[in-house]
Amino acid sequence: MRATCWTGKQSVSVETVPDPTILNRRDAILKITSTAICGSDLHLYNGFIPTMRKGDILGHEFMGEVVEVGDGVENLAVGDRVVVPFPVACGVCGACERGLTALCENSNPNAGIAEKLMGHSPAALFGYSHMLGGYPGGQAEYVRVPFADFGALTVESDLSDEKVLFLSDIFPTGYMGADMAEVGPGDVVAVWGAGPVGQFAVASAFLLGAERVILVDRFDDRLALGRRHTGAETLNYEQVSVPEALKEMTGGRGPDKCIDAVGVEGHHGLGALHAYDRAKQATGLETDRPHALREAITTCANGGIVSVIGVYGGFIDKFPMGSVMNRYLTLRAGQCHVHRYMPKLLEHVRNGDIDPSFVITHRMPLEDAPKGYRMFLEKQDDCEKVVLTP
Repeated sequence: MRATCWTGKQSVSVETVPDPTILNRRDAILKITSTAICGSDLHLYNGFIPTMRKGDILGHEFMGEVVEVGDGVENLAVGDRVVVPFPVACGVCGACERGLTALCENSNPNAGIAEKLMGHSPAALFGYSHMLGGYPGGQAEYVRVPFADFGALTVESDLSDEKVLFLSDIFPTGYMGADMAEVGPGDVVAVWGAGPVGQFAVASAFLLGAERVILVDRFDDRLALGRRHTGAETLNYEQVSVPEALKEMTGGRGPDKCIDAVGVEGHHGLGALHAYDRAKQATGLETDRPHALREAITTCANGGIVSVIGVYGGFIDKFPMGSVMNRYLTLRAGQCHVHRYMPKLLEHVRNGDIDPSFVITHRMPLEDAPKGYRMFLEKQDDCEKVVLTP
């Protein structure tokens, strides 16, 4: 089969690799019908996530048709159309039973590697380094889905791939960002990052009743997308001081809830703090650039909640713990427990409350994946989201 493989920093290629096979009785094999390049994939592409190996198959946003099942899978049949969550989760461990599927205790065969960096291991992820399981991803013609009887969500034939594909990751991730922030009626919410996850965080905040949502980024096309499709107010941080603007927009209080949808590769103009982060990152003294997180914390209203769904990989510097402690802030963060949110969000799609396809700007055949990665990285042609078709 053909698959998108990581071949080094800022290098991917579409190569011929062996077809996947059933390895466990709870496995299923999918024929991929749609897959996507995620902002998190760019962290791999740029070399910020350790334990990648040349030839690793990328991709954790995918859906397709079941073509084979293990003898332990009783709720799926050949021909079923399914969307698969990006965390690999068993469904029976203590974490999964509590709905914390991104912390599955059984899915990561390389938990020892993750423990050295994080203290404990989270769940394995599709196509996302050997530290997180080493499972081949879904930017391919076929993929093996472990624990398919728990992970795969069957979808109706009348819903297009583009309306349900993002149930695999970015729609639930954005929704969890708003859910962790306890967004409710009357809240003023600020979201850093107008990429696809940030767009869904905005849309989800409105679904949960927010009165106002303010979207922060530096790309005018992304900010315009947020205004047009979600009703967000917007701030371009290259044109205004975000802390000052947010104070002015909220009567001096700051947003009630703040969501960081940026993560490890945060960028904030050419200021001294950004230069400091870049220098420390380049010399290995800091792994992540946390400017968006710092700003979310220091601008959040007293007693507010800061929710972090942008991916961070390791260690950050100049963390404003004094602001968190002295102002009674709550900080919540996590990879998305996709299994928990998928059925509810499928209902929102089915009922017409939201059409997630609004973030798609580019559609390409799988063979053009290298072009798609470069275009997404460099924001060429106002690229917001690339969907690949094998």
